[in-house]
Amino acid sequence: MCGIAGIATWNTGCSVGQIAEKMTSPIFHRGPDDFGVWADDRFGVAFGHRRLAILDLSPLGHQPMISPSGRYTIAYNGEIYNFFAIKEELVDSGCLVSWKGESDTEVLLAAIEFWGVKKTLERLVGMFAFALWDSDTQSIILARDRAGEKPLYYGYVGSKFVFASELKAINSVFKDQMNIDREALSQFVRFGYVPAPKSIYEGISKLEPGHYVSIDSSTSKASPHSYWTIDTTEQRNLGLKLKTASDVDVVKLTNDRLLEAIKGQMVSDVPIGAFLSGGIDSSLVVSLMQAQSISKIKTYTIGFEEKNFDEAPYARAISKHLGTEHTELYVGARDALQVIPDLPAIYDEPFADSSQIPTVLVSRLTKAHVTVALSGDGGDELFAGYPRYKVTSDLWRRMESLPLPLRRMAAMSLRSLSAKRWDSVCSLLPVATRKKINGRRIYRMSELLASECLADMYTGLMSQWQRVDNLVLGIDCLAETTAPWTVGADSIEEMRRWDFRQYLSDDLLVKVDRAAMSASLETRAPLLDHRVVELAFALPTHHLIKNGVGKWPLREVLKQYVPPAFFERPKAGFSVPLADWLRGELRDWAESLLDAGKLQDQGYFDTSKIRLIWAQHLQGTYDRSLHLWNILMFQAWLEKQSSIDIG
Repeated sequence: MCGIAGIATWNTGCSVGQIAEKMTSPIFHRGPDDFGVWADDRFGVAFGHRRLAILDLSPLGHQPMISPSGRYTIAYNGEIYNFFAIKEELVDSGCLVSWKGESDTEVLLAAIEFWGVKKTLERLVGMFAFALWDSDTQSIILARDRAGEKPLYYGYVGSKFVFASELKAINSVFKDQMNIDREALSQFVRFGYVPAPKSIYEGISKLEPGHYVSIDSSTSKASPHSYWTIDTTEQRNLGLKLKTASDVDVVKLTNDRLLEAIKGQMVSDVPIGAFLSGGIDSSLVVSLMQAQSISKIKTYTIGFEEKNFDEAPYARAISKHLGTEHTELYVGARDALQVIPDLPAIYDEPFADSSQIPTVLVSRLTKAHVTVALSGDGGDELFAGYPRYKVTSDLWRRMESLPLPLRRMAAMSLRSLSAKRWDSVCSLLPVATRKKINGRRIYRMSELLASECLADMYTGLMSQWQRVDNLVLGIDCLAETTAPWTVGADSIEEMRRWDFRQYLSDDLLVKVDRAAMSASLETRAPLLDHRVVELAFALPTHHLIKNGVGKWPLREVLKQYVPPAFFERPKAGFSVPLADWLRGELRDWAESLLDAGKLQDQGYFDTSKIRLIWAQHLQGTYDRSLHLWNILMFQAWLEKQSSIDIG
């Protein structure tokens, strides 16, 4: 695992090596083991690389790396799990390479030189982001893995083309030329993250998962190309077979693909372990790891002092059953207070998934013992694990039968009273009911009623702030649907696809990558092996959800290793008691960021709306913690940017 950065001015004789070196300095944490810079002053092109050594720990894995012919130079971040097989295929195909080391980087370069970029990308099994200089075409090619496990930003600052694993690498050099994109800010406010392809800065984009892009001196606007989608030929053919497959066949196929993926991801020249939350996904990964290991797998869990949020006992029980070497750490509000000042630097783009706090803590705990950790990320999105899928599908089916004009009239009726007036009406209800029904929720229901399609409804449910909130100054309404929807898919599949394309890659994987890499820890997600992904989306919904409960294939596989009593319980996320913390230990910190004068001077938000929900939350009338956390994380990030010294 590594960090990459680079620049191209396209000016003959322009020395840019020092700029690339400066860009890699702020991402030291992504690769503390080695550092390298390559430059070609003929074109003003330079790549920088920070290395976290995982495979081939020798200097022969040093980057940036130049191909034997001298045509290609690569700066690469990630792991190619099938590089041994690719190496054998290259040799069998007549590729004459005198191998110098045992790194996957060397194999990747040889494959590109032999097959070309696109055909190589189609063969890779792994997580990666890389920059490639082609001296023949005088162009830079950027590429990113299929699921988006590894990040890659790129774009123009003035006439200079730049790229990096993290925005701080670009910001460290060009801070004074970076402007906040208010449309991206509106997306962040709505979702709690900035969805690809945008970034928080104008002119800087995220390369979308499963894409590559080529840039040269004549490129004014780079157009990425897809090399993989969920709907591969193999996936479609498999889907046809699975329509009539038996339950036994589905479970066996799922088990076999998971075993294959996990076996490949257990290859490492440094100590390896796994996150274990006690949920189905991480328990399954650990079970299959332990089943293939002759020694005890090292597992790591974060527990909470607040019992309602503590799942550590479940993880402890599963660890004991499987016989892993288990380590756990209990945390409370004090620990959150210590982590929060670090969050703007760790997530150097505004990011507001509050489970980032325990993710940072478990990454730090894990890094103290191992350098690589496997996780269960992706199970819910791939195998329909979220209860919201069925709930939303059922709700949309009922609403869709009503004419849209009628639903819009009902929505207008609900909005005939202000949210504040609805609060007054709801105050007459019993206390238990009042906690579930309030003015804001009635307004949210009105927007759902007026949804033109399932996409509108689902993105509304997946948002904190809504389009009609008009919170960001200069933007008429908050961002609408971003990731594309698949026409013709059943409703649950549509939601899964949207989550895979947006929520997973731009929220969950960002959360884990930045948290882990801030501790110089590599994480691997075997459920996101593209062969597992293709299987999941080939499975008919009736093989994913049985008796109203999702992830049926994963549950059945896990039962072969762990008794159901250990994991069959209501789903709980990796959440923190944020609402109570904001009224308690975090109150002063939050108040300083939400100061009315500060908000007005900055000029990004409607101050009155933010102060209103802050007051409501402090009074205990409603839980506004998720809405507030989005604003607080932007404010904390903005404050951090103003303190960066670009020197």
